[in-house]
Amino acid sequence: MKVTLVRHTSVDVPPGTCYGQTDVPVKSSFPEEATQVKTNLLPHLPFDKVYCSPLTRAVKLASYCGYPDAQRDERLLEMNMGDWEMQLYDEIKDPLIDDWYKDYLRIATPQGESFEMQYQRVSQFLDELRQQPYQQVAIFAHGGVLICAQIYAGIVSFDNAFSAIVPYGGMVQIDI
Repeated sequence: MKVTLVRHTSVDVPPGTCYGQTDVPVKSSFPEEATQVKTNLLPHLPFDKVYCSPLTRAVKLASYCGYPDAQRDERLLEMNMGDWEMQLYDEIKDPLIDDWYKDYLRIATPQGESFEMQYQRVSQFLDELRQQPYQQVAIFAHGGVLICAQIYAGIVSFDNAFSAIVPYGGMVQIDI
């Protein structure tokens, strides 16, 4: 099964903001960015099924690209940053942040999750998806979800995962 994963467009938050699962708005450049995404999807059409994160930034892009009824799935949410949501990374005073920077794979944010926890839920989604009879699937989601999917597909490893971050409005295709 070919899975085309699409990252949402640019968000309207100050640079350096930890926004994870917060439902933040997209930038005013959305129409231009979304038009480019829609054009970039053309070679991958048609899709047998389309999924998306329930957050507005993913739903809005899926809708713009012609999939207003994309199936929402909570497992496609960005990493839950817990108590750090909507704080500037440079201003987070939690003493745990130094440990988290050293081992974000395994250390969960306070009231949030670790990258491994996010990977487990994205993997569960992909395990279930593999059981479906689809040939071509699209998923509109977040940078962390796209990284998890690439690890799942064996494209990148946990050690170099964040070197594979897809830009806003970018996409990656995997085979599962």
